[in-house]
Amino acid sequence: MILVDDMGYSDLGCYGSEIETPNLDNLAANGLRYTQFYNTGRCWPTRGSLLTGYYAQQIKRDSLPGIKGGGHGQRPKWAPLLPEILRPPGYRNYHSGKWHIDGKVLTNGFDRSWHVTNQDGFFSHNANLLDDKKYNPTTLKRDYYSTTATADHAIEFLEDHQQNHSNNPFFHYLAFIAPHFPLHAKPEDIAKYQDRYLSGWDKLREERFAKQKKIGLHKTSLSTLEPEIGPPYAFPKAIKRLGTGEVNRPLAWDSLTDKQKRFQATKMAIHAAMIDRVDQEIGRVIQQLKKMGDYDNTLIFFASDNGASAEIMVRGGGHEPDAPMGSEKTYLCLGPGFSSASNTPFRRHKTWVHEGGISTPLIAHWPDGIKAKGELRHSPGHVIDIVPTILELAGVEKPKSWKGTPIPKAPGKSLVPSFLDDRVIPRESIWWMHAGNRAIRQGNFKLVAAKNDPWALYDLSKDRAESNDLSKKMPKLKSKLENLWNEKVIQFKELLTN
Repeated sequence: MILVDDMGYSDLGCYGSEIETPNLDNLAANGLRYTQFYNTGRCWPTRGSLLTGYYAQQIKRDSLPGIKGGGHGQRPKWAPLLPEILRPPGYRNYHSGKWHIDGKVLTNGFDRSWHVTNQDGFFSHNANLLDDKKYNPTTLKRDYYSTTATADHAIEFLEDHQQNHSNNPFFHYLAFIAPHFPLHAKPEDIAKYQDRYLSGWDKLREERFAKQKKIGLHKTSLSTLEPEIGPPYAFPKAIKRLGTGEVNRPLAWDSLTDKQKRFQATKMAIHAAMIDRVDQEIGRVIQQLKKMGDYDNTLIFFASDNGASAEIMVRGGGHEPDAPMGSEKTYLCLGPGFSSASNTPFRRHKTWVHEGGISTPLIAHWPDGIKAKGELRHSPGHVIDIVPTILELAGVEKPKSWKGTPIPKAPGKSLVPSFLDDRVIPRESIWWMHAGNRAIRQGNFKLVAAKNDPWALYDLSKDRAESNDLSKKMPKLKSKLENLWNEKVIQFKELLTN
């Protein structure tokens, strides 16, 4: 299970991008691409849902009214992570990269772990953990880069598996931090995209949307930019510190100064470089699987934990305006302009539960188990579906209780039937809530509202741009979905208080 952080729906070549991602594009060309797959809109809720099969609110990894939860929430005893369930039947479990789940890695079912706790910079290993212990390398690499190190340790674990545990199946959770801020990339990677984005986010959105239509990803219009919507959290001091090239709104590109255009285009070039490097490192992991002879019989999933981010802030080691952009002494964020392009063709960004915040690519590649090559799957799905999918394929029955506590029914659905053909997987609904933003999807209809805003209703079969509000035309459906959303809140609260 490969997960990236803050990558937009359209940031892969096989989902409409100009960024060079040949390894992931090859997985898609020889496997499946899901066009309507969802995350939770934020990093830690997605990770909790991904590895338990529950909505984050059900396991206290995101908040409900009157119930504490979130990035510091502790899961109930009945909510083990997937590796804990896979371990008794003989699976070896490995983790490399970001964690952002409650508890330590090895006490949650993993046998080996490279835990990147240093998330304020990509050029330092300081504070990272190897097998839950402080990492003390015998020799320091002068060219250390977090994305490469994450792949290095993944390959190390797989090499050890081949040498010492080849009779056991394995589960590997490979969680890259890139392209999350700060925007840090190797100079040679940035150089590939240095001038690519000077035509602006307006033009880039049009280019990517045209490619998406050619691929057949959507039946929708391109969303309209919302120049009044900036970062979800305001940090005015950071904007000032970053200088006059920073722009905290998705304004018309032609309205920007030349300095602003260059600054914004360079930030997007670094974002692209980070994704390019992720693809390069995935290529090395794939080569290791081939070397082991396990490539054809390993199911590889790839997804993003939320949409691209409109956030703009400065933290960690700070920002030196005179340092080369993308270097260790800078602290840059993508911002709402090019975040809108990364999330093409959708509205909004990370933290919102409009389509731009919650839509992710999902690639599924498994030569021995998926005979379809390069096909699209349009069935709506959610990261809560990963656990039941893997358990079904592993032939592992989920326990009825855990540590003496009954395990409640999980909302996720197995994706296995969709491996055969482009069928819709039946489900009652898909539900979201984060930071006051809320949504529910049933069939093709989605009810959604940003924090403190009224509900809006959209027909996603032809309007994933969320541009034509049907709530006044279809008031009964609006009420039905609103009631269903509220019922879920009540059910989740009862689950946690009983």
